[in-house]
Amino acid sequence: MAVRIYLFTSPSHFHNTTARCSIAKLYLKALLALVRQAKRHGLTLRQAHTRLAKRAALQVGRYAHARQRRRMRRELKRLKTYLGRVYRDVARNVELSIRFAPLLGLTERLLTQERTSKNKVYSLHAPEVVCIAKGKAHRPYEFGSKVAPAVTNREGFVLASKSLEGNPYDGHTLDATIDQVIAMTGIEPERTYVDQGYRGHDYAKTDRVFITRQRRGLTPTIKRELRRRSAIEPMIGHMKADGRLGRNHLLGAASDAINALLVAAGHNLRLIMNWLRRFVAWLLAALMGSFAPSDTAHNP
Repeated sequence: MAVRIYLFTSPSHFHNTTARCSIAKLYLKALLALVRQAKRHGLTLRQAHTRLAKRAALQVGRYAHARQRRRMRRELKRLKTYLGRVYRDVARNVELSIRFAPLLGLTERLLTQERTSKNKVYSLHAPEVVCIAKGKAHRPYEFGSKVAPAVTNREGFVLASKSLEGNPYDGHTLDATIDQVIAMTGIEPERTYVDQGYRGHDYAKTDRVFITRQRRGLTPTIKRELRRRSAIEPMIGHMKADGRLGRNHLLGAASDAINALLVAAGHNLRLIMNWLRRFVAWLLAALMGSFAPSDTAHNP
């Protein structure tokens, strides 16, 4: 008998262990990191600017709180100037610039990025973090990575948990997600149910993909299964809260994929443990009922 998979898939996001840093904090962290590495390798800087940079970063926060935008921009420009001086001072040393290549590259991106730039740096220790627009009133933006989980229709087992680089369009992630399902199970899903964010998807077999609020070409069975597509949302919530998908404590871009797979495995194990717990409870109740003495046995 052929095994059929009816799939739900929806994008999710998880945070890296990074706070939402302002541009002033990033400038200050980059400057302190350059000075620290220079001292470690015995490089004498013309001027470290650490004391002045700390004061400038503090003043940026104070002026921003007081809504004094002109003074805030002045201190921010001064802090950027300090960072540029230290960056150029370190970059002049050819031998150390090779060792400092990752840090110098991040600092250069930080100095050249503007408000409308692409691929901004939001964190020095996790440069792969991107800004994802949620569109919700309580949380309009999230800083982290995007994950595309795929779960079965009835059981709710996670068959794929694909970590995605950058912030791709949801519809352009469907083909990669289904490829991971095929690699994990060896079976191609017969039907896939997605939300409206997947309109214009990149999966070749469009007749097997059904989008929310679709009206044409639906049988009663597909309509019933399509109504259950939103069941993936609480599963994502459980994976974020119980499985720690909401925050990744590992370092590096590869850790995002590792964390997504570990969370999916933990979710499946919790489902299996819950089923075993219910089965053992039912078995104990049945055994206790069979050994319990009947009321008619004491009657004369």
